Amino acid sequence: MNMPLSQFYNLGRLGNAGDKVDFAADTDQRAAIAAWSGVSSLENFAVAVDITKLGPTRFRLDYRLVADVTQACVVTLEPVPAHIERAFSRELHYVGNTRRGTESEGGDTIVDPGTEEGPEDIESLHYDLAGPVLEEYSLALEPYPRRPGAEFSPESKEPDVQESPFAVLKGLQKRL
Repeated sequence: MNMPLSQFYNLGRLGNAGDKVDFAADTDQRAAIAAWSGVSSLENFAVAVDITKLGPTRFRLDYRLVADVTQACVVTLEPVPAHIERAFSRELHYVGNTRRGTESEGGDTIVDPGTEEGPEDIESLHYDLAGPVLEEYSLALEPYPRRPGAEFSPESKEPDVQESPFAVLKGLQKRL
């Protein structure tokens, strides 16, 4: 399935001072994101990205996502509004056609021990900033949204009668 939002950025034109990119989903894009993520509606979806050049082939992206979403309660199906604010970072390493002398010594990538993973390898400097945002947005959604006070209680038409485990044996005894 195609991603419901794209925001491409040319990392090859990034200067040493870095850049800041702000974008927001319009009405049609919010409807597409809502359908893609299985929510009732998406009222707001705004993103701010600070892009830093760490080296000739390495980049750091610091994201801030703000979204207002409405999901259906898993018990009553009534609307459950939620506000999402999420800050996260990604580190990228361009591995495409690099010029001689721009790779790190030995071609090794140094991994920061404070992070879970090393940088993401990319083959193009035209990077879609919206991809990681959609990933983090989907992870931030409540998997089982519930209205306050909504509880699931199955209706039982039969009284709760606990049958003895020996009731089966009693039935066998009558047959003999």
